[in-house]
Amino acid sequence: MFRKQIAIDLGTANTLVWVAGEGVMVNEPTVVAVSAEDNKVLAVGEEAKKMLGRTPEALIASRPMREGVIADYTTTEAMLRYFIGKVVGKVQFFKPDVMICVPAGCTQVERRAALDATLSAGAAHAYLIDEPLAAAIGAGIPVSAPSGYMIIDIGGGAAEAAVISLGGVVVHKSVRVAGNKLDEAIQDYIKKKYNLIVGDQTSENIKIKIGSATKLEKEETLEISGRDYVFGLPRSITISSTDVRKALKPVLTQIIGVVKSVLEDTPPELASDIIDKGIVMSGGTSLLRNFERLMTEETGVPAHVAEDPMLCVVRGTGVVMENIDLWKRSIITKR
Repeated sequence: MFRKQIAIDLGTANTLVWVAGEGVMVNEPTVVAVSAEDNKVLAVGEEAKKMLGRTPEALIASRPMREGVIADYTTTEAMLRYFIGKVVGKVQFFKPDVMICVPAGCTQVERRAALDATLSAGAAHAYLIDEPLAAAIGAGIPVSAPSGYMIIDIGGGAAEAAVISLGGVVVHKSVRVAGNKLDEAIQDYIKKKYNLIVGDQTSENIKIKIGSATKLEKEETLEISGRDYVFGLPRSITISSTDVRKALKPVLTQIIGVVKSVLEDTPPELASDIIDKGIVMSGGTSLLRNFERLMTEETGVPAHVAEDPMLCVVRGTGVVMENIDLWKRSIITKR
């Protein structure tokens, strides 16, 4: 009774922390700044993100999560400790119970790493739940019903499509391509076409401001600055929404390919349910303009973006955390 119950969506781009009875308490970038000399954590989240690409030699600002899984164990543990401490407070009489969501396609080693990092960061009990299931619960899908529902969760590092029925994942496929790969595609395109090198934050800004999955009625432009690839000097150019759409197309095709391959493996009874109910899109990358329209055109199945797509996973993880006895079949635990 005295333990706090915490649900964490440990994403490649952002980390969200939910506390039972209080809701979402933390929504910060998954970035950690450490000192190069003694590996001491100096900044986490929003503060560390401002340092990306701007640090002197003595500082290293990095993303400890890559493609949806832990890439740097020590830094992830320090980050988890920071986020848990932020919501629990400095003085802890009882360690909290913590549930983390992981991609359905991750390996046993990756799952164990997530459990161990959570326990090392100060959890009494650590639980794991598959991301597509958590996203479906958070999107308000009645997952326990004997009916098929399809969800695609597109975050910063991975896109996962799954068909859910009777409270479990029936078919799932994932591709480690998502928001970060879209940013990289924009960088590569600008480098090839304009001989200009831009940073991660600039390419993300371009994607948010003028990015689109399909042709816009009115073309938009944006002035950006970077370093000239040939002369090495700072330079500014104006980029159009058509350029950005061309850059994004190959990556979006890969993400839609995952949905198609899941649909191909779906049992016929569930496939007919999906045609009726459509595909639910969650995760931050599903907010890309007209992405649901492109998804509908390419798959022939109506697609729509969930309400608050960025919060679906953490909200669903929170629901499971509060009703842990009902979801025993769907979680892995360690204490």
